[in-house]
Amino acid sequence: MANVEQVKHKALELGFADIGFTTAEPFEHQVKVLAERRQEYAWAKTLGLDLEAGVDPARVLPGAKSIIVLMELYFSQAFPKSLENHFGRCYLDDDRVTKDGLSLRIKAFRSFLQDQGMTVKIPWHLSHRLAAARAGMGNFGKNCLFYSNKVARGGSWVLPIALVVDEQFPPGEPSMDVGCPSWCKNACLTACPTGALKGPRKLDPRRCISYLSYYGQGLTPLELREPMGLWVYGCDRCQNVCPRNAPWLAADLPLNPRAAAKAADFELSKLLHMDAAYFKQRIWPNMFYMSEKDTWRWKMNVARVMGNTRDQRYVPELIRAFQENQDQRVRAMCAWSLGRIGGPEAEQALRAFREQAEGQVALEIGQALEGLA
Repeated sequence: MANVEQVKHKALELGFADIGFTTAEPFEHQVKVLAERRQEYAWAKTLGLDLEAGVDPARVLPGAKSIIVLMELYFSQAFPKSLENHFGRCYLDDDRVTKDGLSLRIKAFRSFLQDQGMTVKIPWHLSHRLAAARAGMGNFGKNCLFYSNKVARGGSWVLPIALVVDEQFPPGEPSMDVGCPSWCKNACLTACPTGALKGPRKLDPRRCISYLSYYGQGLTPLELREPMGLWVYGCDRCQNVCPRNAPWLAADLPLNPRAAAKAADFELSKLLHMDAAYFKQRIWPNMFYMSEKDTWRWKMNVARVMGNTRDQRYVPELIRAFQENQDQRVRAMCAWSLGRIGGPEAEQALRAFREQAEGQVALEIGQALEGLA
């Protein structure tokens, strides 16, 4: 049986930035939190993520004795600016579909533990951030994210990975508190443009830009379109403004070659006009929260982003997308974006489209033209 030092050595050898240990006791406080916020997190259960079942490690692995937490630094290399402008960094080198990066290292660590005689479960519905905090590996930000003690210069660019095992390890000293300095003036809460952050460690995920970008239902409400800004998929707003993240954002990092190699595939115009084959081959393996049947949402998000850039070069792209798409949500957002960008070409197109438009699309065109007037 491996001792603590051997387990730590293996984790670091495999490229993990840190490792910690905690008990397999239930996360009792989380039971209360989930009960109080049941309505806000009801969507998770519809996606097969039973958060309530994840509060007790013994329900994941009978005979559980410890939780081992691996800390992955997902922002160890710089990403192309063209990607950072529109996509959350945690998605830019995500291999949960391709399984050719982090997945291989997790598998190797799990195999190591199994070779030492342990039974191992990796439950994605258990709160990995709470496990990391209880292992004493860092603390929380007001934005609900986990900030490492040792990684990313104390920043939140980390992914805790919890493994439940049937072997006892000495637990770390819990650090469950918010560690934000008093002088930060609630930077993340103030900066959240959709009001998803209701207070320190109080998030309404249904208003979070990340949630809205890949789970939002129907046409994005008018009042959220401008606040969602230039984010196509995910959001780093609360992390970008956080003073605790400033040291790592200032670091001179080498360019991530995997992200750089696919940057051209995620150019806005290509996403707006992509077909099913393009989506399945180039987009879904990297950003998979939306399936092929949800390409309308991708295109709607891209159209909104184009409108929020206020860049005239996107007017022909939006006109083409309006003409080529039958989905009314995509066409409605193209109309809104044409009105937001404005100019003679956009106005002329909107007037032409209005002649045959119906329903919500006609309403969006009318509002866009009123705004231009």
